[in-house]
Amino acid sequence: MLTKVLLILLGMSIILPSRIEGPHVEWEKGPSAPDDDVYGPKPQASEKKLPSEETKPTAIGTQGTLGKLPAATQILNSILNNYDHKLRPGIGEKPTVVTVELSVNTLGPISILDMEYTIDITFYQTWYDERLRYNGSFESFVLSGNMVSQLWIPDTFFRNSKRTQEHMITMPNQMVRIHKDGKVLYTIRMTIDAGCSLHMLKFPMDSHSCPLSFSSFSYPENEMIYKWENFEVEIHENNSWKLFQFDFTGVSNETETISTQAGDFMVMTLFFNVSRHFGFVTFQNYIPSFVTTMVSWVSFWIKKESAPARTSLGVTSVLTMTTLGTFSRRNFPRVSYITTLDFYIAMCFFFCFCALMEFAVLNFLTYSWRIPRASPRLRHPRPRALTRPHARQHQEAFVCEIDDSEESDEEEAPSCPAWQSLSPRSTRRRGGCCRWFKKYLCVVRSCKGGIWQQGRLFIHIYRLDNYSRVVFPVSFFFFNVLYWLVCLNL
Repeated sequence: MLTKVLLILLGMSIILPSRIEGPHVEWEKGPSAPDDDVYGPKPQASEKKLPSEETKPTAIGTQGTLGKLPAATQILNSILNNYDHKLRPGIGEKPTVVTVELSVNTLGPISILDMEYTIDITFYQTWYDERLRYNGSFESFVLSGNMVSQLWIPDTFFRNSKRTQEHMITMPNQMVRIHKDGKVLYTIRMTIDAGCSLHMLKFPMDSHSCPLSFSSFSYPENEMIYKWENFEVEIHENNSWKLFQFDFTGVSNETETISTQAGDFMVMTLFFNVSRHFGFVTFQNYIPSFVTTMVSWVSFWIKKESAPARTSLGVTSVLTMTTLGTFSRRNFPRVSYITTLDFYIAMCFFFCFCALMEFAVLNFLTYSWRIPRASPRLRHPRPRALTRPHARQHQEAFVCEIDDSEESDEEEAPSCPAWQSLSPRSTRRRGGCCRWFKKYLCVVRSCKGGIWQQGRLFIHIYRLDNYSRVVFPVSFFFFNVLYWLVCLNL
């Protein structure tokens, strides 16, 4: 009996430890089973970090960063708590000195019709405000555009601006930087449409100076003073490409004091100097006018019997010059004076009109001799008229003459010196020449004599086109030489 009890206790002692060790082995092998598939050093259990341990360094870093933010907030609150932005610095003691600097982003275009130009600038203003001094490790504070209203800002305005736009995308393009010594820098970007008085007398060889004036709106000179800081404005092809017809030649500045009812104000003015390059005007106005004038001379090579062709060509040339003159004024201010371009177009119009009138004069003088007179009668010349030797040679050629009983006989009086020598009666009448230049010039239909006879110049009517073929081109050539010499030296 005792033996059986001992065997039972021995068996229980063997079975119970095996049951207890089984689960323990499974718990150890379960998590480590995947590590058997990884090559290389196995991660140590001590390298694992608990979530609480991972957040501890972050908490320490944030606490270090926040250590400066409260200091900055405290400094900013301390200088703004008792700050009155409605009063200027140094009020009642000394004037506020505002240093100005300007950067041009884009210049142009220039509107001739509205007499204005567009400019995009970044405007810098610097002054000292003792109320904004502080002690700390920060050299300066940068405030966004929303904080600008809490500080005193100079009330600078542009005197010759028509429209001013402040850029607001994506935030207001303005900034304030406060230094620890009280120095304040205010920066703003704006686009200005400013007026520019354009004197167009020399157009298109004109040059202009477009001003940009600014001053304080309410503080006179004894309270606010402006001054330049390293005056230098860089304008090049990258920021002046909108000038189109103009070339930028330079910039200058001027400072003056203007007296008004509100006091004496200091005014700062920038002058942007531009000059026009007239390549566009040359192709649009000068060349068409020059060609139209030369086309009007084609009528001199058309027969005088072709009246419709010559008339239509002359009228077309005149109307074309009228259209060109109107077109040149389309995008032009309504000034009361003529420009150099207007003078050139007017002279071309004059040459075209003279070419048309030349045919009218030729046609009148040619066909006026063919108009039949009322009741002409034939009569033999008097015998005494044949007593002269020169008349005897032409006795058979001048058997009779057309005589009119009216006063119009003087129009049919012979104009040729050879004819006048055969008609003593006609020498007592007024010849075909006007009294004013009768002594030196006489126009005849057909004269076989020399050019100069009896001290007078005789012009052949049928050769009027030949004269015009030389006179018109030569006179127009000398006009162009004189015109361009004067205009380019203005």
